[in-house]
Parts: sequence; C-alpha cells; structure tokens
Amino acid sequence: MLPYGRQSIDESDIEAVVEVLRGDWLTTGPAVAAFESELERWTGGVPCVAVTSGTAALHVAYAAAGVGNGDAASDEVITSPLTFVATAATAALRGARVLFADVQPDTGNLDPEAVAALASWRTRAITAVDYAGHPADYDELRAVAKRAGAVLIADAAHSIGAAYKDRPVGSVADLTTFSFFPTKTVTTAEGGAVAVKDPLRHAAAARFRNHGLVRDPAEQRDPEHGGWHQEVHEFGLNYRLPDVLCALGLSQLRRLERFRARRAELVARYHLLLRDVPGLTLPAERAYVTPSWHLYPVRVGGGRRREVYERMRAAGIGVQVNYIPAYWHPVFEDLGYRRGMCPRAEAYYAEELSLPLFPDLSDGQQERVAETLSAILG
Repeated sequence: MLPYGRQSIDESDIEAVVEVLRGDWLTTGPAVAAFESELERWTGGVPCVAVTSGTAALHVAYAAAGVGNGDAASDEVITSPLTFVATAATAALRGARVLFADVQPDTGNLDPEAVAALASWRTRAITAVDYAGHPADYDELRAVAKRAGAVLIADAAHSIGAAYKDRPVGSVADLTTFSFFPTKTVTTAEGGAVAVKDPLRHAAAARFRNHGLVRDPAEQRDPEHGGWHQEVHEFGLNYRLPDVLCALGLSQLRRLERFRARRAELVARYHLLLRDVPGLTLPAERAYVTPSWHLYPVRVGGGRRREVYERMRAAGIGVQVNYIPAYWHPVFEDLGYRRGMCPRAEAYYAEELSLPLFPDLSDGQQERVAETLSAILG
C-alpha cells in the first residue's frame, strides 16, 4: 500500500541517534538544547521548548497562555473544527469551553470573521490551524485577538518552514506549536515543540514540561535545604523530549529545506497532472503565503468521496481523510455540541481526500496516483 505520508530517514539520522546512544545522556542532555536552538532558526529566533508530541505542545501552550489558571469556567478558546481533535481536547482538559469557528471554504483555514463573531471578554485564546501547511490569516486573527484581550496561538503541526507575508511561522503568533510525528515534514518519531515569544510564558512552558519543578534557589520559597532541593509551585507534567529523539530531529531539521522543496515540487506536479480531472477541486494558495505542504488535500464533488476513497485504497493507494470535524467526536457530542455548527467546515470534510505526499514519493508513483484518480473520476 502506497501511504499518504511517511518519514524520510537516511544514514545521517541513524548516525545521530547512535551517537547519543553511545554517549552519557539519553534524556535532559545537550541534544535537547541543540535541537531547540536549530528549531529557532526556523521560527525567526523565537525560543522553543521541545516536548513529547504535538498534543503535548498544545497542552503546554494553553498552560503557558494561562488558559484555566484562574476561573477556568469563564475561559473560552476559539479554534477550528477542521483539525485533529487534540487542538480542542487539550484546551478542554485545561477547563476551557471550546468554541468552534467556521473555516474559509477554499483553504480550510479559520475564518477571521467567524472568529470575530464568537470573541468576547471570555476569550482567553484563539488557536488557528495551518491546515495542510498553508498558514492562516494571522494579521486579521491578531486584530480579533487584540480586541478581545486574547492570546493568539498557531497550531503549526502541518506548517514548519512556512511563511506568512515573509514572516516565518513561529514568529507570527504569541505561541506556536509544532508536531514531529512520522508523517510530518520533520520527524522525531514522536515529538513536538512550542515557540514562545514572551520570556515569562517561555519560562512557564519550560516548567510545565518538567512537572512544574523550580530548581533555581532564587525562585524558590524555601531554598535553605541543599543542592538537591526542588519545588513545585504550579502543577506540570513530564513532557520532556529525550536526547535520542532530539538527535533525530536535529538531523532532520538540517534537511528541512530539501524536504520542503521536494514537497513543493510534488504539489506543483499534482496541480498539472490533475488540473483537468472533472469533479475535482485542487488546493488553494494565497499569494502572500509560502506554504510548507504537509498534505495535498483535493475535494471530490458529486458525493463521490467515499467511493473514490475505497477504490483508490483497493488499488493500493493509501489516500486519507483529514479531518472529521472535531465536534463530531462523541466526547464533544456528549458535552452538547451538535452537527451543523460550522457548515463550511462540514462541507469541506464531506469532500476532502488527502493524496500521497512525502519527499521520497517518486515521480512514477505520483503519476500512478494521478492516473488512478483520473480514471475513477473521468
């Protein structure tokens, strides 16, 4: 089965991991700082905190943004329903009420006007999702966040290396989260990171990642115990990304530009190969963004998406659907969320199909994907 996405591993990745395995530090060692420093090159110098997954990154970001720190019952987080459930679930786990705003019908990204209609003094955070690797409209979302007194968060799980109006993703929001799952552009097997502009929030994110531990005697309430003493002032969790995985990520980041270029080349070829296929809508791209394509999301019209999905998979082509609207999950249904809340997101989902896209996809494999899809819809 040709997968819709997969990791790209070479000997340099293997050597980087082996070097750590032969060293003194498997976790909380120098590879973590090196990985975070290399990642900062892609965030415009915004400091980063490495964590165990993209989900952990979202949880850390909400904690650092203060979601749920006070009267959690009054905190609201506005986000997109067209995302993996973790974007909303981690806010709910902080005690916030999640509000889903509808998306733009062409990009699938959060619609700033829909966000503005929901924003209020209760809005603690607005979390945009860079769907498929295409950055959201951050200037408009920033204006809404400013009026509401909210923190702007970017879920950039798909868009590492992308740019919005010549500004790197990682620098356009207050906090930006990344995922390094194997299907993503860069992988650490499992892993994530948070880029945090504000130094106080950065410190809060680093503490939350490490159980909330305070080790600096100058910050402790009762430091007169000895060098072993440590304190927890606010609860955190163990979200530490170990050195062995950071070494893999560091090696991968050094090839990020190559990965991005190949993905962009494949996207351009898909555009040409599929431009005349009836009933197919190709991905949109704003003139002022430089995407870092994680997905190639086409939309299949005429109510034929399921048929196409099943016939493509029967042909050995592992297409995927990204994503079921988050509030359709039973956990949100049980909280009172109902279908029909975001009709544009639901319409997008009803047609969306992700075609195989990863750097090692050969031209011949891509042509097979396009020919099979064309034959089904032709």
